[in-house]
Amino acid sequence: MFDEESVRARQLRALQNGSHELMKLGLIDFSMSNGFKDRGTFMLTDKARKILLDNVKIACYDEVNDEHTDILKPDAINEKQMIFDNTVSEQYDRLCGLLSDKNLNTVRQRLEEKNMSRGFSILFYGAPGTGKTEAVKQIARCTGREIMQINISRMRSMWVGQSEKNIKAVFDNYKEMCKRSERIPILLFNEADAIISSRIDNAKNSVDKMENSIQNIILQEMENFDGILIATTNLVKNFDKAFERRFLYKIEFTKPTEKARKKLWQTIMTTIDDSSAAFLAGKYQFSGGQIENVARKAVVDSILYGEDNVNLAKIEEYCKNEVIGKSNKVRIGF
Repeated sequence: MFDEESVRARQLRALQNGSHELMKLGLIDFSMSNGFKDRGTFMLTDKARKILLDNVKIACYDEVNDEHTDILKPDAINEKQMIFDNTVSEQYDRLCGLLSDKNLNTVRQRLEEKNMSRGFSILFYGAPGTGKTEAVKQIARCTGREIMQINISRMRSMWVGQSEKNIKAVFDNYKEMCKRSERIPILLFNEADAIISSRIDNAKNSVDKMENSIQNIILQEMENFDGILIATTNLVKNFDKAFERRFLYKIEFTKPTEKARKKLWQTIMTTIDDSSAAFLAGKYQFSGGQIENVARKAVVDSILYGEDNVNLAKIEEYCKNEVIGKSNKVRIGF
């Protein structure tokens, strides 16, 4: 491109130190490597791509067969009553209010006026079966927002550097989705234990290096995030401190109290009487997910063998089978 080596060297130095005119104009930026900007390679910015490819039809996020994400429409989500303890319920209701269209737009505008980040990164953490994923779905349903759900396990690749490219593409696709959506969608990292746990110091093998690289990319993307990100995890400790700081709201989904369990039994199994619900709530310290499993077994058996066969004794049998490792568990085999 350059006839004189000195001109080429001067242009390259300007690119590497970030002082090149194309960078000042916002047309070129550093590429990403291992979650950080690589000063040896460069890429076109969104601004440059828009100028150069303005009349070229580019497939947008919903036209791309992205195996790493699932798009969930709000009208495809069935309404479900969420039952939590008082503390969790208050935080959940407050979050629903914040993410309503009117409130969110007002809050984002005020934050921008104060030169603060407009994005919201939220962490739902706690024991399995406590309603974290369902809470995200119900928030999306009541606020009319689409969910871009990330399948973290499918993002990992055996090819060097491909996993990092996959995670970077997720955020690029989300930005495109935001541009084309009437309401800001929710970017959901479900079961994100692996990506928000403490990073491995002095990683030596390729897998550990890849995990650290993925975490670095997500951390950098979250730093300037402008949308709505929700991550769910079963972890209650061992959070990476860098991630902990980047989540503005952190809600712990605790196992339900006896009072909440009774309400869950009555809500999920509508045919159960008050005394039976109280008995089961007191005897079995189940999460909402476990109670729902029991209810599904009851429905299946009532269809196969008739409703008369599903009584309190039968429900207790389901409860005993729900917990793996109990000595009184009925074994299933051939």
